[in-house]
Amino acid sequence: METVHKIGRRKTAVARIYLSEGKGNITVNKKDFKSYFTTGTLQYKVQQPLMLTENLTSYDIKVNVYGGGVTGQAEAIRLAITRALVAINEENKAVLKPEGLLTRDPRMVERKKFGQKKARKKFQFSKR
Repeated sequence: METVHKIGRRKTAVARIYLSEGKGNITVNKKDFKSYFTTGTLQYKVQQPLMLTENLTSYDIKVNVYGGGVTGQAEAIRLAITRALVAINEENKAVLKPEGLLTRDPRMVERKKFGQKKARKKFQFSKR
């Protein structure tokens, strides 16, 4: 099997992954993913598509991720891994789609408008 290259995005985070046959090593920005994502929740998010398809120890994954915060980066990686697993085996789609892992989350930060304090917050109004 050759290396599969896929991209995942979330908010402003962009993750490029390279998935190949291996023993289950996940490397994020040249670090082990457990030292990059310190909390259990984020580690679970990264491994979720692999757990659902029972492929935790079948593939090695190299990840380059930039932009956003740690949660956005973890969810971007999750989307990229999901897309790669579907590209390898179309049957994985039936397991991953009901969990909502194939959907790119479209929510972005709303822009700040001029004449206002933030995107929706206004300056204090004084009638008199």
